[in-house]
Amino acid sequence: MKKRIVIILLVLNSGLLFGQTYPFPNHTIYLGNYIKPSNYTQTQLDTQTQLFYDDWKLVYLKNDCGNTNEYYVFSGDGAKNVSEAQGYGMLITAYFAGYDSNAQTFFDGLYRFYKSHPSNINSNLMDWQQISCNDSSSSDDDAASDGDIDIAFALLLAHSQWGSNGTVNYLSEAQALVNAIMQDEINQTTWTVKLGDWSNASDPNYFYGTRPSDFITDHFEVFSCLNNNWNNVRDTCYSLVENMQLNYSSTTGLIPDFIINVNTNPSPATANYLEDITDGFYSYNACRVPWRLGTDYLINGEVRAQTAINKINSWLISTTGGNVGSISNGYQLNGTAQFNWNDATFIGPFAVGAMLETTNQTWLNNLYDELLLNNDLVNGDYYSNTIKLLSMIVISGNYWTPDCNTILSVNDINTRNKNIIIYPNPAENNITILLENKIVNYKITDSNGKIVQNGNLSQNSNIIDITSFDVGIYFISIRTNDRIFTRKIIKR
Repeated sequence: MKKRIVIILLVLNSGLLFGQTYPFPNHTIYLGNYIKPSNYTQTQLDTQTQLFYDDWKLVYLKNDCGNTNEYYVFSGDGAKNVSEAQGYGMLITAYFAGYDSNAQTFFDGLYRFYKSHPSNINSNLMDWQQISCNDSSSSDDDAASDGDIDIAFALLLAHSQWGSNGTVNYLSEAQALVNAIMQDEINQTTWTVKLGDWSNASDPNYFYGTRPSDFITDHFEVFSCLNNNWNNVRDTCYSLVENMQLNYSSTTGLIPDFIINVNTNPSPATANYLEDITDGFYSYNACRVPWRLGTDYLINGEVRAQTAINKINSWLISTTGGNVGSISNGYQLNGTAQFNWNDATFIGPFAVGAMLETTNQTWLNNLYDELLLNNDLVNGDYYSNTIKLLSMIVISGNYWTPDCNTILSVNDINTRNKNIIIYPNPAENNITILLENKIVNYKITDSNGKIVQNGNLSQNSNIIDITSFDVGIYFISIRTNDRIFTRKIIKR
């Protein structure tokens, strides 16, 4: 008994100096019907990811700003750091806890740098760009949504990994940041992700614009533990993806870098809307979409993500004839290639997307081989190499997200979740759903993502007949007033 008490205390004491809850490699069991590269063993996938992390850290993780307690991710291109890079670095160091004994030290240093460079619009958000370690204050010190979203999610990872009883109260900081994002980086008239806290109703051109690479829907699922309005944001993201694929890329499934007029008639952005002539193309922003949405299927069984990414994959395999060397770093939405070369910026996310369909095994194997060979740290840049590493974390099966049980107190959990219970499981004929004061709907999908049954659930007890189902694994998604729950059910 004493030994058990000691172990529990170590976990509750945040893991400082003692360990972590999810050490790398942790081999997450993803949901849905997915694949990993079959041309390497699990040990090889882990080792390849670990070795690339070691190299990445040496090149990009810096603490040369005169304060040895602060770290930043060097992003280059005329700046020491952008908030996007800071978010990536905080994700990466949280995931490599256990493998890297200094992971928490690095994470806390990255956190301190984030806190030292606030947006001048909302001080809980991060200034999107640091030209030098101590930039003079300017009107351009505002925030970009994706960096803040990743930083908030990384803080929740840190809370799940080490607890919040140490030097940094990760949970409290995460809650404050999630609230700030909702306040100033979400358009609450359309429930779209704004380009940053600088986007406001005084300039409708940008207030009603959004960037699909900011559709980080698996993060939003976690944020919904804290505020159920994140379910509205998540649904809007998928609605916009469906709109683009239906009306602008029915053949390719490609998503543009930016979407405008989200309040009226959503459409791809025009040239030079915000960054470049390719703002309406599948280019260096949208290239992240298969990775961002792909994780939502792998972690949550989100079929809308699988449907969207499979459209892109099917077209890509067809247009390249299955030759990964023919992939371009960018396409017009009609599929016209922009270049005759590619790198990890596009290959990594495509590889994550390929995991979502079991018939893609050869394609995935070839993509992963290309990823391993592509963009070494000498010739590559921060963006491509960091996306490569983040993709490798997912591909190797080591990506995970916090759940409400680690974020909310016991009372909050009981209030929000109302003890949803599914039994028996496995089942032969019927399953029973127990709810408290909830009126919700549900859908059941098979292992291929096909919806086999859906309907409404009333309060208290509900019986669902699964007698006609084939023996196997299914997933039931239950939408409550607060959030969406996905659970595995087994028909025997």
